[in-house]
Amino acid sequence: MRARGLDEKGLEESIFGARSQIAFYASTPAYLPVLQCHGWEGLHEEANRLSKEGRWLEMANLVDDEILNTIAVVGTPADVARKIVDRFKGRVERISPVAYAPDVALLARLCAEIRAIV
Repeated sequence: MRARGLDEKGLEESIFGARSQIAFYASTPAYLPVLQCHGWEGLHEEANRLSKEGRWLEMANLVDDEILNTIAVVGTPADVARKIVDRFKGRVERISPVAYAPDVALLARLCAEIRAIV
């Protein structure tokens, strides 16, 4: 999961989207073991409760910066490229920088930044 933007507004929107997506996953029983590995069981309980109440937008507020930065890669394209390489170089053969509503210019910039590093 990535949160990135070419400008401050884009980055803020992307971070909110990442927090929302993490919160959605956290609300599902299937994601509970991942949360338990980090000691975040309480996130599942609260996210699950809010989801059952239909309070989807509020769920994003449950994901603090520690959780966000553990699960997602956050920053400018250059920041995200460096973090991806640091996390995954030598561990994976490929990555797929695709988002639900991709910004083609942003993805092109991110790919160029990664290529420049590796």
